[in-house]
Amino acid sequence: MTLPTDPAQNLAALIRCPSVTPAEGGALSSLEVMLKPLGFAIDRPVFKEDGTPDVENLYARRSGNGPHLMFAGHTDVVPVGDESAWTHPPFSAAIANGEMYGRGAVDMKGGIACFIAALARHIAQKGAPKGSVSLLITGDEEGPSINGTVKLLEWAVAKGETWDASIVGEPTNPDALGDMIKIGRRGSLSGTVTVNGRQGHVAYPHLADNPVRGLMTLTDALLNPVFDKGTKNFQPTNLEVTSIDVGNLATNVIPAKASATFNIRFNDTWDAETVQAEIHNRLDTASGRKKYRKGRKEAIDFELTWKDRPSHVFLTRDDKLIETLSGSVAAITGRKPQLSTSGGTSDARFIKDYCPVVEFGLVGKTMHMVDERVALDDLETLTTIYQRFIEDWFG
Repeated sequence: MTLPTDPAQNLAALIRCPSVTPAEGGALSSLEVMLKPLGFAIDRPVFKEDGTPDVENLYARRSGNGPHLMFAGHTDVVPVGDESAWTHPPFSAAIANGEMYGRGAVDMKGGIACFIAALARHIAQKGAPKGSVSLLITGDEEGPSINGTVKLLEWAVAKGETWDASIVGEPTNPDALGDMIKIGRRGSLSGTVTVNGRQGHVAYPHLADNPVRGLMTLTDALLNPVFDKGTKNFQPTNLEVTSIDVGNLATNVIPAKASATFNIRFNDTWDAETVQAEIHNRLDTASGRKKYRKGRKEAIDFELTWKDRPSHVFLTRDDKLIETLSGSVAAITGRKPQLSTSGGTSDARFIKDYCPVVEFGLVGKTMHMVDERVALDDLETLTTIYQRFIEDWFG
């Protein structure tokens, strides 16, 4: 029986599956082929919700007597963009100059390939770990994240599953393997503020009420003053206006409405409710200002709507998990990894409600780019780190 001990071979099989979100593309079937010889029981539940695509997911468990470690990740990938711009076809897993090219190479089929190879080597060299290992793999991380990890966790818990710790194999390292472990994430919240004005002719502004002027006042209030100066474990909260729209193609018409969409990434000074309250308060206060609306007596007429679900800020404090992974990284790379909460969101934001979770994977320089690729040496190094972690964590 051949075990999947070669991370490059594992990754090539996954890259050749065109699993652009939400398509399974054969990726979960490839994982099943790798995991069955390792003694995993495998389920592939499909979750649905109105207005969203159906998503197939995978949950695999190898049971043993002892603690339960979950490895979490996703096989769905972002679209390839202009395929003709790629040096090698994006689903070919071509190797050139010591690197493997392909969509998902680092985000994050590479991390999955390395963890499976690490576990296979552990089993081949030392036998089964002294506990249980599961893989929780979604096809919806790059999509709306509705029919993936959230529902897969709920489904597994309904079956009686519990976990002691989790690693998410996202590409956490900025420049080199060993740079960074993610031990938490900032919260994320998006909204749109719409100002209602009165349409009219630009030559007769006194007969109209230009909503763009009011929107300038409100966006200024969103951006200033700063929300905070950061905390011990988190960088300062930051709000960015990501879109401004008036829906007006005419140059001689004052529009009736103007809207601005924004996203805020917030630290542990706030939670979703308090940051929403702060934004409401800023807009309510600013609505009476006349900075850009001289001569106007009435307050700015605005509406605020929140988009999607907020992502909550979290920080993992499990010493065994963090210290064991940090020690494994240092032993293999010689680097002491930075414990960070930077970057965007990941599915760790859902897993943290069930067990302590950290993130560690490949170097993320090329993720989502044309010519996404990974060094073969990095695949081998990450596999060795994961193998060392498995040995030390199960003890």
